[in-house]
Amino acid sequence: MDTPTARTPLIRTPLAHTPMSQFARSADGDLLVNGQPLTRLAERVGSTPFYAYDRSLLRARVAELRAALPPEVELHYAMKANPMPAVVAFMAGLVNGIDVASGGELKVALDAGANPADISFAGPGKRDAELRQALAAGVLVNVESARELTVLAALQQQLGLQARVALRVNPDFELKGSGMKMGGGAKPFGIDADQIPPLLARIGADNLGFEGFQVFAGSQNLRADTLCEAQQKSYALALRLAADAPALVRFLNLGGGFGIPYFPGDKPLDLAPIGANLADIAKRARADLPQARLVLELGRYLVGEAGIYVARVLDRKVSGGQVFLVVDGGMHHHLAASGNFGQVLRRNYPVTIVTRSRSEARETASVVGPLCTPLDLLADRMDLPVAEEGDLVVVYQSGAYGASASPQAFLGHPAVAEVLV
Repeated sequence: MDTPTARTPLIRTPLAHTPMSQFARSADGDLLVNGQPLTRLAERVGSTPFYAYDRSLLRARVAELRAALPPEVELHYAMKANPMPAVVAFMAGLVNGIDVASGGELKVALDAGANPADISFAGPGKRDAELRQALAAGVLVNVESARELTVLAALQQQLGLQARVALRVNPDFELKGSGMKMGGGAKPFGIDADQIPPLLARIGADNLGFEGFQVFAGSQNLRADTLCEAQQKSYALALRLAADAPALVRFLNLGGGFGIPYFPGDKPLDLAPIGANLADIAKRARADLPQARLVLELGRYLVGEAGIYVARVLDRKVSGGQVFLVVDGGMHHHLAASGNFGQVLRRNYPVTIVTRSRSEARETASVVGPLCTPLDLLADRMDLPVAEEGDLVVVYQSGAYGASASPQAFLGHPAVAEVLV
């Protein structure tokens, strides 16, 4: 093995990444965001860095799902994936409902024009004030503890309004192969399945407005077979619990968990078997739970591939034979792309560069941000177009868990802009 010296720098093989093709290119190589050249869009925004979300891709993703799924299955947008008000308002016009996870998100959803009858409120730690907001707004509360039922029963008496409730069930199974497991075993989310029957009795005794169940087993899953298995198990669990319900089940949220490809080897989710599986469940539900609305709650899958993060090259450095492109954005804006948002082993998001020179020359380079920490890394030794100061670096798959999931106050750098195009 060669030992690197000052005269013979270490040459590292570029790390692979998944190529992305959702965003088209113009004839001269500029990236197009809903038909607009990125370089012109950057001038319109007025500064970098920024996130850009493409309306046409959002609309196409919902249409693709509608075509694959049975008509009985409703789509709800989990806005924690991207709570930008303009995005929420746009999605509210495409889907059947919005899922919120805080009083702040509830305000955004209501301001966006979402129908309160089609808003559900989840989260393992709802404050009393948030439960009061939800009751006053008339939204469905996905109850996650006995305490929440106690608070809602008291608020119901105070406000003279009947609370709409569903029980979020922590299932007795896991969603295999998920990026984040949110059900099965000891979890802070929902109520263990074996604890549900006595709470159903309490709902009836307190005259709360029972509507149904939410079962959410996990997220970011690219395997259709495991998603189908989880949906079947969720339906069977809900059907079993419905025997003790104080009223007919009118709402059954089968969760989501649909993943998108980020890394080498990732393959897009095959919707065909999922559609067939849900058609089978819908057929059975017509007999078993004829009043129930069947719901899929999706966040990342709806918006993740429709967004990009754009930063500008401030400086170009060479250290130890390695090229570093220093950009004006980084982990404080896009924590997930830096590898510090749930990755055990850091892998590169797909990245490209829009160069002013339009040269076809390429090199191995790392993209780093302006923060004084080695964690501020957006691309590690990737095969990229040769970039100079002023060129634009683009991180794909950035429509979900971006700006709102990042520590923007860290080190006092400017906040990131967001645009819906």
